Amino acid sequence: MSLLHVHFFSRALIKNTALAVLMPDQGNPPFPTLYLLHGLSDDHTIWIRRTSLERYVQELPLTVVMPAADRSFYVNNPHVEGAAYADFIAEDVVDYCERIFPLRRERSARALAGFSMGGYGAIMLALRHSDRFGAAASHAGALGFGHRPYRPELQAIADAAGPGYDCFELAGRAAANPDLSPPRLRLDCGLEDFLLADNQAFHRHLETIGYAHEYRENPGGHTWEYCDRHIQDTIRFLVNFFSGPR
Repeated sequence: MSLLHVHFFSRALIKNTALAVLMPDQGNPPFPTLYLLHGLSDDHTIWIRRTSLERYVQELPLTVVMPAADRSFYVNNPHVEGAAYADFIAEDVVDYCERIFPLRRERSARALAGFSMGGYGAIMLALRHSDRFGAAASHAGALGFGHRPYRPELQAIADAAGPGYDCFELAGRAAANPDLSPPRLRLDCGLEDFLLADNQAFHRHLETIGYAHEYRENPGGHTWEYCDRHIQDTIRFLVNFFSGPR
């Protein structure tokens, strides 16, 4: 497994930005890709620094791409030039990585996952771009963002972005799309996590609209110890997804 630090120019952000990439040293390319997203106070290096992610994927024919997204909540802010973070992930990062690395390019070979803000971003982006991503997983995701009021800084981001970033509404649209099966979703949250109620509400909503998904509540809070344990569950979920029919 090789760890690469990559810098490239993003058209959506109008600036140079960074990625950390785990590239397999074994298996036959092209490889499927997990786009793994960070939380509000972190950056693209956090999953490498705070979990044993590299060890967990070292025997797998899987590429993991970790982009830097600031405190953006992965949304496009039309009022700020160079703040189109949804486009950055779904278009710039995916297109750049598939141009540079030996990656599979079909929907069934692309997935998203993340923690906290990144968990929300993973689910939101998969639902907004269900033609591009076939699966997503959230660890303690801020899944109420854009759906209910958050603290002032985050509400200002949601208000600036406008409609179209509410995971509850997006899930309903994806489930009702007759032309494309909705992305496969996996959600988990700690029983002591301050975002548990948001995760429970989204789980109930998915059940109500008949959106098949995997949901787990586990001991633990909003911590990296929790993420280190349960990113392993997401990796198993995605290995099963990627090995399915293309």
